[in-house]
Amino acid sequence: MRGEAEALFWVGCYHQVVHGDGEAALPWFARAKELAEAAGDELTLSYVERHLGFIDWDAGRPGQARSRLERSLSLRRSLGFQAGTAAALLALAEFCASQGQSAEADRHVTEARQLAEACGARGVLRWIDKDMGS
Repeated sequence: MRGEAEALFWVGCYHQVVHGDGEAALPWFARAKELAEAAGDELTLSYVERHLGFIDWDAGRPGQARSRLERSLSLRRSLGFQAGTAAALLALAEFCASQGQSAEADRHVTEARQLAEACGARGVLRWIDKDMGS
C-alpha cells in the first residue's frame, strides 16, 4: 500500500505540476491519501496534504488550504524531516502572504531558513532567495 500511495501521489503531481491541472490530479491524490493513511505512511501523507492544500488554495478555499498545509507541516515535524519541514514552512509562508498575513509569513520564512541552513537543504535555500525575496 505504501508504494502504491507514493506512486499515485506522483501521478497526481504530474497532472498538477506539469499540466497545471489540479482537477485531474484530485482523484490520484484522494486515493494516495487513503492508501497512505491505511499504511501509516506519514511522509507520503504529508506530500499529499500539501498538494491538496494547493488545490484548495487555487479553488478559493483558504480555510481548507491552510488546514492541509498546516497538517503537512505537522506531519513533517513529527517525522523529524527538517528539509521537508522547511519546504512546508515556505508553502505556508506563501499562503499567509497571499492572505495579507505578512508578519506570520515572515516568521515562517525565518524558521524555514534556519532549518534549511541547519540541515544543508540548498534547494530550499534557493527557493527562499528566489521566490521569497529574502
